[in-house]
Amino acid sequence: MTQQTLETVFEEWQGNEALAEEMIPLLGTLYRQYNIVTSLFGRSLINQSVIRILKDHRFVKKVEGTELSVCDTFPLVKAMVDLKLGPAHIDVGKLAVAFKNSDEKDVTAFLKRELAEIVGGHDAKNGNGEPKDVVLYGFGRIGRILARILIEKAGGGNLLRLRAIVVRGRGDLSKDLEKRASLLRRDSVHGPFAGSIAVDEENSALIANGNYIKVIYANSPSEVDYTAHDIHNALVVDNTGLWRDEEGLEQHLACKGVSKALLTAPGKGDVKNIVYGINHDDITSDDRIVSAASCTTNAIVPVLKVINDHYGIEHGHVETVHAYTNDQNLIDNYHKGDRRGRSAPLNMVLTETGAAKAVAKALPELSGKLTGNAIRVPIPNVSMAILNLQLHKEVDVEGVNDYLRRMAIHSPMQKQIDYVDSAEVVSSDFVGNRHAGIVDAKATIAEGRNAVLYVWYDNEFGYSCQVVRILQHMSNVSFLVFPKDRD
Repeated sequence: MTQQTLETVFEEWQGNEALAEEMIPLLGTLYRQYNIVTSLFGRSLINQSVIRILKDHRFVKKVEGTELSVCDTFPLVKAMVDLKLGPAHIDVGKLAVAFKNSDEKDVTAFLKRELAEIVGGHDAKNGNGEPKDVVLYGFGRIGRILARILIEKAGGGNLLRLRAIVVRGRGDLSKDLEKRASLLRRDSVHGPFAGSIAVDEENSALIANGNYIKVIYANSPSEVDYTAHDIHNALVVDNTGLWRDEEGLEQHLACKGVSKALLTAPGKGDVKNIVYGINHDDITSDDRIVSAASCTTNAIVPVLKVINDHYGIEHGHVETVHAYTNDQNLIDNYHKGDRRGRSAPLNMVLTETGAAKAVAKALPELSGKLTGNAIRVPIPNVSMAILNLQLHKEVDVEGVNDYLRRMAIHSPMQKQIDYVDSAEVVSSDFVGNRHAGIVDAKATIAEGRNAVLYVWYDNEFGYSCQVVRILQHMSNVSFLVFPKDRD
């Protein structure tokens, strides 16, 4: 390779960096001023670094086989700012590929045609609409990740406003608040909080990126009057798992200032178990208590749904290789559950999972067709579900993978199903992934009417993203999506 070639390659990289830097404030304007949530083949472009944006452009070639650079997307983003668009989710990558493949030369004319429903739809007078108050009841692993996501999304079209967290007891207030802030600020798995966090000891609150979050101390829901903190018609997200049926969760509804409750664990009895992207439309205006099911159920149901729709599932077995959780012991000690008393960091622990049976609550057509088990392994986050399925149709690896790739990119379940085709990925590569589950194409086995699918999932972050999607749906926050799927 000549020196001139080396310099040309480096200059091209620098040019792309400069365009990405110029693109970032435009993406911010679209988000905060116009409620436009931008993505690149499903990868969010909001609050991303220059390098992240460039890597996501590279990702397009891996999954779509099409070269895409910021030189292709920047003109579209720049033109979108001038169109005074109404609220929407827009995949800039898909639009850029469509523009490249068209005979159109005028970017603005192309966008006016593709985004006709929202061009000029910005309502400057009414702004972003009225935000919905959200309360996190419990501030453990899921509670703190939900807080991070809600704070990150504040100020755009999310319309969910984190107003308070409820924790048990109350010791030394100054130490307690600082410890809560520190746990939100630093995370051994997910890294540092993206922003700043301050403690308002006098008013018992945390201030995170300008979000004023009241810290309420209570040992039961009955002790809380949210209206005393100017919180009204709130959605309470119960992260404790202490109550999983209607009778227990109705304690939240009895509190002043609460309109609905969402459980971040599998619900029991008549509580609806919702997997966003699958059965979220089952939530009616009369439903005041719903469950977001489990992380494993969220990971496997979307994949099972698309496989069943296309190939038909006769029966199958789900084996979950799951990261250990706070429910297990660090060292051997008494535990009411079988085997879970043995040291989590030192053992693989065979245990039960209700995920296979729970699938039927979201996909009734698979009732009685699946069995399941789980192995807890010595890692703190990211799990895998192995779906061993017998199908109605003959399959092969290439056909199954191509179908799942298309579902991950061009179906309404784009945010639920991700797709990776690399022989080098391991569990830590999926920390922070926002999808419910990620199909590992290189691991797929398919022959005759049998298929074995390997689905990774961040059992903390990916699941929390699903919870937030349910919150948005329960708050009637919905957006048009562009471009319309052509497949």
